[in-house]
Amino acid sequence: MATASVVIVTSGPLPSIELSAAEARRLALHAQGLIGVPDRRSGVKGVLRDLGAVQLDTISVLARSHELVPYARLGAVGRGAVEKAYWTHEAHGASTFEYWAHAACILPVEEWPTFAYRRAHYRLRDNGGWGMETTREAEALVLGKLRDEGPCMTADFGGARKSTEWWDWSETKVAVEKLLATGDVVCVERRGWRRVYDLPERALPKPVLDAPELTAEEAHVRLLTLAGRRLGVGTIGDLADYYRLKIPDAKPLMDRTGLVPVTVRGWGQPAWADPAALELLASGGPRGRHRTTLLSPFDSLIWERDRMERVFGMVHRIEAYTPAAKRVHGYFAMPLLAGGKLLGRVDPKREGKTLIARKVSLDTVAGAQPMADALREAATWVGCDDIVVEQVTPGPVEAALRAALA
Repeated sequence: MATASVVIVTSGPLPSIELSAAEARRLALHAQGLIGVPDRRSGVKGVLRDLGAVQLDTISVLARSHELVPYARLGAVGRGAVEKAYWTHEAHGASTFEYWAHAACILPVEEWPTFAYRRAHYRLRDNGGWGMETTREAEALVLGKLRDEGPCMTADFGGARKSTEWWDWSETKVAVEKLLATGDVVCVERRGWRRVYDLPERALPKPVLDAPELTAEEAHVRLLTLAGRRLGVGTIGDLADYYRLKIPDAKPLMDRTGLVPVTVRGWGQPAWADPAALELLASGGPRGRHRTTLLSPFDSLIWERDRMERVFGMVHRIEAYTPAAKRVHGYFAMPLLAGGKLLGRVDPKREGKTLIARKVSLDTVAGAQPMADALREAATWVGCDDIVVEQVTPGPVEAALRAALA
């Protein structure tokens, strides 16, 4: 691989590093674990540690999104191994917890003190951010039940009332969700997709509970720094979005992150890069095989849609909540990553032992073979024996894809 063309541009009193769009894309892929041979020894826990957060979502097509994320990086890792890595803990306490980061995410437990400022913010609100009122009596009931009976699920607190309203929760359900936001209860496990709630002092390791809690400013600096490592390079908006930081002006904090100011050709906005990533680029890296895989639309590589378009040139929107007649690419369209680029997308579903590609959209005929490879690997992973392709656009790509799958 040729040595990277890192260019020094003099603009103002300080020189800045200029990256090409291709170099920025390589840094992003490397930071997200999608270049090179994956370290299977660290497995799913290693993926979580490297990404810092894995988003949870209720939609399950091939699999749930939190399963698709390590699959995209490790290949056909056992789905049971994924759940075990997220939710099986040592005797001294949990190694992960669920909290509001980019969205509802699984996080490494060492970040519990980092989010103290966010828990404090929710304590100042009556509704925990859901727009539904809770009462002290309901909160006391939840805490008392956890103290007396141990870990509980929503059904143990009364669950949600049956109603046509999506968010028609019982008082205790509202209370336990607020207590989760404030950190008075914690979720360190899911069973059959249902949260298991517990008291932090019982579920979390004592060193984590005893660690100094960060102030809001300290947390913002740390989370911007971590976001820089996990993105490789990004604008302030990219960095803030990774953990959904609401900072009126983050620029004064950037000097404390250790990230390096850069410009990226074609971006039009200042950016900051991980210094270790820049060193790797200057030495001719990153090196290794690019993954060919299907990405969950909730994958952290493509969380921020403006960044996705900037880095990969793909305009993508999640259409699961769009009326079917207005969908362009499908209910759960998964982008195809191959050769470090996004070449198209597919809207999959499973019926028994058959993986159905309801709609395949490819930019060029060159994407047909990678799409076929990605569909085969995905089918094997979820236990499907057959692949059926329904619709392909544009038309000339269809014959190439069907030939590649034949």
